[in-house]
Amino acid sequence: MIFLAGPRQAGKTTLAHIISGSFANSLYCNWDIPEDRLALLENPTFFVEVPRHDSSAPLIIFDEIHKYKEWKNYLKGVYDQFHKDYVFLVSGSGRLDIFQKGGDSLAGRYFLFHLWPFTIAELGKRNRTIEEFLNDPLRMDIDRSHKLREAWSQLRQFSGFPEPYLAGRATTYRRWSTTYANQLIREDIRDLSGIKSIGDTETLYFLLPGKVGSPISIPSLAGDLKVSYNSVNNWLKIFERFFLTISITPWTFKISRAIHKERKVYLWDFPRIKDEGARFENMVALELWRAVTNWNDIGYGGFSLHFIKNKEQQEVDFLLANDGVPFLLIEAKVSDNQPSAALKKFQRSLNVPAVQLFDSSTGAGEEENFRIFPNGNQSILVTPAYQWLALLP
Repeated sequence: MIFLAGPRQAGKTTLAHIISGSFANSLYCNWDIPEDRLALLENPTFFVEVPRHDSSAPLIIFDEIHKYKEWKNYLKGVYDQFHKDYVFLVSGSGRLDIFQKGGDSLAGRYFLFHLWPFTIAELGKRNRTIEEFLNDPLRMDIDRSHKLREAWSQLRQFSGFPEPYLAGRATTYRRWSTTYANQLIREDIRDLSGIKSIGDTETLYFLLPGKVGSPISIPSLAGDLKVSYNSVNNWLKIFERFFLTISITPWTFKISRAIHKERKVYLWDFPRIKDEGARFENMVALELWRAVTNWNDIGYGGFSLHFIKNKEQQEVDFLLANDGVPFLLIEAKVSDNQPSAALKKFQRSLNVPAVQLFDSSTGAGEEENFRIFPNGNQSILVTPAYQWLALLP
């Protein structure tokens, strides 16, 4: 089976229907549609009765099936009985991958892929191959097109979710964003997680835009909400499960003063973030997250995304590793086009290439150019964010 996971309204259903167009026989079943739900519950093998156009294997699409309490056992039984005669695509906005960590009755029966909201790499269509990127992550191919710069600006204002991005209007984005959060928290999360304090959970989500850019303090949030540490910790995990947020951990390389316990949280609906620097960092985080998860889905390696910080509060925003080995440092600065002291220091410690990304509001003159700075036997690339991120495989 193919599992397709990702945020609600990222385009999974649209993609599933596009894929179905390449099959002579297909059936779409959505657990959120009462008629489809009833058909499945009354006859678990209902799809075998669907008329065919020819003898080719039909594609069966199960959308949002994770909302069915017995979904894992159901899919296991269906797959084991019918996998030789049918092709199965399972999509959902809950974490279809959350059960991969041990005890997975579906182990060996599916490949997992993610579909994320638009990123500049997808919109720019200028990607390198993964081999080219790993061989030389600092290589640049400058594109001075207004379209690429405008796409980055539109992402900043409206997020990468297709509906508000393609509409390109602030009124549409605000209406969409409010409805999106309410539906996810007050419907999906409430119904599937059993959370009783849904009002406090919603308040926590509305507090997060002001916390982006710094390691999250669960005790502080618990104090603000007058709830327990465990409650806040659980709610933050649920936000990740339903793709409202992502979180990254610190890189734990062997320096005794490294800080290991903190996490940084970023939002998929990042225009909610008012601080310009925090929003820019969040945009970079999602571009890197999209790249890392897709590389892993395809099987290119065991990639991970981190930040790095020491007890002296020196920090670099992002570190990319492959199979536990760091290979690139990335700093996000809104307007600083000189390498930061922390970036230089951590680069000397890790001996890996480094990139410092800055924002470019106009893309004119020097704001669209990149520079290379030597640092020991390594180099630091300083470049507009949209130029380098558009090249990510």
